[in-house]
Amino acid sequence: MCPRCEDFARTVALLGDLALYAHTDGADLDFVDAVGSCLAVSLPEPPPGFDPNEGPEYPGQGW
Repeated sequence: MCPRCEDFARTVALLGDLALYAHTDGADLDFVDAVGSCLAVSLPEPPPGFDPNEGPEYPGQGW
């Protein structure tokens, strides 16, 4: 995996873990806001060929 692709995948995984943590009882939402903003800003450009519109439909998508 190219270094850029690896950074992208790692950052997306961290954002996913943070989202799961945010929904646990007793989660520190100030921490979630601070770290989530930092991770989102540090998210590198998507790797070549990445299309966020591809993939499964999620509830609320596809009218």
